[in-house]
Amino acid sequence: MKTTTVILAAGKGTRMRSNLPKVLHKIANKPLLVHVYDMAKSLLGNAVTIVIGNGAEQVKQALDDQGINWVLQTQQLGTGHAVQQAREWIDDNDVVLILFGDVPLLKKETAKNLMEKVNDRQLSLLTVNLDNPAGYGRIIRDDNGQVIKITEEKDASEREKQVNEVNTGIMAVKGASLKKWLDQLKNNNAQKEYYLTDIIGMAVADGIKIASSQPKSTDEVLGVNDRSQLAYLERVYQQAQADWLMAEGVTLRDPRRFDLRGEIVSIGEDVDIDVNVILEGRVSIGNRVKIGPNSLIKNTVVADDVEIFANCIIEDSVIGKACRIGPFARIRPETLLANDVHIGNFVEIKKSSIQQTSKVNHLSYIGDAEIGEKVNVGAGTITCNYDGANKFKTIVEDGAFIGSNSQLVAPVTIGKNATIGAGSTITKDAPAGQLTLSRAKQTVIPTWQRPVKQEKN
Repeated sequence: MKTTTVILAAGKGTRMRSNLPKVLHKIANKPLLVHVYDMAKSLLGNAVTIVIGNGAEQVKQALDDQGINWVLQTQQLGTGHAVQQAREWIDDNDVVLILFGDVPLLKKETAKNLMEKVNDRQLSLLTVNLDNPAGYGRIIRDDNGQVIKITEEKDASEREKQVNEVNTGIMAVKGASLKKWLDQLKNNNAQKEYYLTDIIGMAVADGIKIASSQPKSTDEVLGVNDRSQLAYLERVYQQAQADWLMAEGVTLRDPRRFDLRGEIVSIGEDVDIDVNVILEGRVSIGNRVKIGPNSLIKNTVVADDVEIFANCIIEDSVIGKACRIGPFARIRPETLLANDVHIGNFVEIKKSSIQQTSKVNHLSYIGDAEIGEKVNVGAGTITCNYDGANKFKTIVEDGAFIGSNSQLVAPVTIGKNATIGAGSTITKDAPAGQLTLSRAKQTVIPTWQRPVKQEKN
């Protein structure tokens, strides 16, 4: 049976107080709508139609080239009206799943369970019980416990308002029936809108049974209407990621102070992650890796036995086995560190390869460089790789020793086992096995006297 998902994403979200469409605000650095879309696409054989309105072009760009059926709702006249706009993409034999672009945490299992209840004589409705149901449409059942209608808060009687089972808005229904009921919708209500929930009463009148199910957690069906709700769902999402990692054997020093904003492709045993660590994009982490506090690792492969000290930023890089990085190091994109490389405090590496057992320990910048094996780069060394218009490469061959406070002006090659004297500015290739330096002659002036402060009259 073919599945079609219709995602409603046309609302403005005025309570967000933002020029950004509500569905593009992010949880785990991914727009709310993308969370919903990704879940929908995980359902096999599913075509996705998204109804857009406010900020339509921005929304389309966020999901560019995804093979989506886009539908424009030029006037926001209610949920029923929104689904009406998608009518042409609904086949009679489809099971139509209706989702909301600002409800990001619905689980695949919940959606599948909902859809499995649908047949020619039954539609399926996702409900939830709330201690405080104010603001939600109430699920009204008859004396036999069968759902007979949904009453919106503003249209509910005092008795109906006492009901704590509420409508999430998420439902699954056969395409032929849905199209029939959409054509019958009226706006005879306090809001003068076309409510999708009215099809429940129509279904009952047609002898169609209303099956209901509930998610394992209320958080699955919570929407985002303001910044507070966005922040709450961010923490719900992050706690779930933390729980999963701990179940995989990862030590999180404080699960409440950890963020996963992407995908962990693989993770090894005995990984230890300190507080305020952010993993972003696609990250792979090997065995026995230790990550210090306040570090960001993005789109990076980290091999076994690596130790990353506090306050490091590593992005779009490959880190070999047994490397030591930081504290306060920045590893920029296209960096490759081989095994047992040491990158120390306040060192920046950009678009460079550093071979095994080499060290860049203090206060240095290495950019557009190839550093060989067993190289020692002294404190304050800079590869001068940019002339204001073009970038050039520095090559440092195996075994070289670069003295502190040196400037290597690219393009330049430092030969194998060469030594660069501290304080040198190297503009020409340095020969292998020899000492190269460039310094002004040191001068002592014996008659010089230190200035003293003059007293004011």
